[in-house]
Amino acid sequence: MRLTILGAGSWGIALAVLLSRRGHVVSMWEFNSDDAAMLNEKREHANKLPGISIPEEIFITDNISQAFADADYVICAVPAQTMRSTMKAIAGSVPRTGISDVRCWIIVSKGIECGSLKLMSEVLAGEISGLSDSRIVVLSGPSHAEEVSRGIPTTVVAASHNRALAEEVQREFSTDSFRVYTNTDVVGVELAAGVKNVIAVAAGICDGLGFGDNTKGAILTRGMVEMVRLGKKMGADERTFSGLAGIGDLITTCMSKHSRNRKIGEMIGKGLSLEQALKNMVMVAEGVETTKSVYELAGKYEIEMPITTEVYRSLFENKSAREAARDLMMREFKPERW
Repeated sequence: MRLTILGAGSWGIALAVLLSRRGHVVSMWEFNSDDAAMLNEKREHANKLPGISIPEEIFITDNISQAFADADYVICAVPAQTMRSTMKAIAGSVPRTGISDVRCWIIVSKGIECGSLKLMSEVLAGEISGLSDSRIVVLSGPSHAEEVSRGIPTTVVAASHNRALAEEVQREFSTDSFRVYTNTDVVGVELAAGVKNVIAVAAGICDGLGFGDNTKGAILTRGMVEMVRLGKKMGADERTFSGLAGIGDLITTCMSKHSRNRKIGEMIGKGLSLEQALKNMVMVAEGVETTKSVYELAGKYEIEMPITTEVYRSLFENKSAREAARDLMMREFKPERW
């Protein structure tokens, strides 16, 4: 099978290595021509995924039309907030026949578009003319690129309205170290992927403030409450949030040394401004921009999301992290409920 990966960041590279080892023919598109040249020459990204060699048989290009040649699957691994511009570039430069020949579009980007408040599947379908839900799969779960690329056992979920296509992705992607489950709740899986990054920023803020395990446990538990509240309002299956895309990814992202979102929260907790924290990041922390979207969705659906609200105020309204933590603790007394 021929696969095209859009985006040569750490996750794109990890998937390229995984799928090449699996026996697929892989092309990878990198929008930055200098980075594409560097990857072709060095066959490694020392900043984003050090120590992982990119097999010579993986074709790397900055030409999006070349990347699409004869693709059966297209994997969207670009940052969430660039998904729309990438799809516009494809619609404007790739021949229509090349686009229509793609049997499956797989989204691995995790976020909610700012402004429109759309999920990535909605952005994709809106920009690629004639693309139906039956050709879209969302792949998500606790899956740090640093570990997947090294063959550390990982499990994820492939969600699609087309169960047969999700099962096909399951067969084509699964290895002895990468196990894929299936689901039909696309909205739930995508929401979980976006909201857990916001909660991970909160977990990082707690780390930066020097709080302990008690606090982290509370953030994960009450963060899950916020995820479920929003999911129910948006038509998701509540059970999805108890699975890999929900609690599985939430635990991993809130606890891991690899988590960009936890890391940027930690810097905020230590007193850095958002601008200062972002300057210290090599890769995109999706939770920063997604915080805006989730905060606006909470207002749109008139639901309480207090952790999200305090993260938003800490990132964008210059509220001190310690004051935000205190305000969470001093909220009105109430029974524990979902």
